[in-house]
Amino acid sequence: DQDERTREAPLWEFAALLAASAPDYSAELLGLLRTPTIADKSWAWHQYDHQLFLNTVVAPGADAAVLRLQGTSRGLAVTTDGKARFCRLDPRTGGRLVVLEAARNLACVGAAPKALVNCLNFGNPEHPEVMWQFREVVEGMSEACEALGIPVVGGNVSFYNESRGIDIDPTPIVGLIGVIDHLDAPPPLPCLASGEHVIVLGTTGPELAGSEWAHRHGLDIGLPPAADLEAAPRFHALVAELVAQRRVSGVHDCSDGGLAVALAEMAIAGGCGFVVNVAGLEVAGLPEELPALEVLVVCFSESASRVVVAVEESGVEEVLRRAGAAGVTALDIGVATGDRLVAIGAFDVSLADAVHAWRDALPDALADGLAAPA
Repeated sequence: DQDERTREAPLWEFAALLAASAPDYSAELLGLLRTPTIADKSWAWHQYDHQLFLNTVVAPGADAAVLRLQGTSRGLAVTTDGKARFCRLDPRTGGRLVVLEAARNLACVGAAPKALVNCLNFGNPEHPEVMWQFREVVEGMSEACEALGIPVVGGNVSFYNESRGIDIDPTPIVGLIGVIDHLDAPPPLPCLASGEHVIVLGTTGPELAGSEWAHRHGLDIGLPPAADLEAAPRFHALVAELVAQRRVSGVHDCSDGGLAVALAEMAIAGGCGFVVNVAGLEVAGLPEELPALEVLVVCFSESASRVVVAVEESGVEEVLRRAGAAGVTALDIGVATGDRLVAIGAFDVSLADAVHAWRDALPDALADGLAAPA
């Protein structure tokens, strides 16, 4: 509506100015890879036993961890997710999105979701706006769980989270567990290997609000991405089937940082760069007066229900055909190759620089903090 367009106007004005001024999207990508919410977390999880009696098949750091069930051919997939920034902009939509992302992460390892637990963190419930946030988030999560057929089997609520009278953002965290019926081999990892084709599944919208890119520029306004509860189950089923049937050799969901970060993370994990053409990815619903924003939005929008898959050349036609049959937009945007991350017309970053930005961000920040004077 008009009020919402007025509230989002500064975001789009800034984005339009940036897009018109020969923006350095390479620097934008490296900056995002250094942000704490995106940077490598292995510094933390390497400090505890994540092997769990040698049952761990996929370790932390992928879209979901996978454990084998001894004595069976099945596996368990586990993920945790949170979307505080989206919940602050629109609590109900944010509640939906946190459940959708968790389910999407399970689909990326070929698992079907079976049960959800939550940890709901909010400010002072004596403030009417906080109780409104709480109600809306719970309703949004409930709607998503019903749409996906996921029972909520436990959880807890933490109120009175405030500092100097300022409430925290509404921060629901969900833990989702799923089952892989036939775990004959480890599922594909979120990585690239030379010669593979890079295919994007899902539709990108002009949805920069609430994104890591917008937050990095101080633009914490607008509405979060849409949460399509009707299309999500169909999308998750397609991804899970492609993974379970080994029709893809790499898979990673698009979430924090958008498509550019998803591609970079796959390149870092596989030790292989890529050359893609993001200009072929249309932005559904982008205003006609903002054509220069298309590349910016394609790279950094955090539209829901999008996944990047790596596919051998011989399997590209089948993946595209199956996506079309499922009603899912799919586009082959390029190939994995070389030692640079290249999106034609957008960014060109050396793999070594991307690895350094992503892998060293948290250790460097912690070292600087420990070295700072008291």
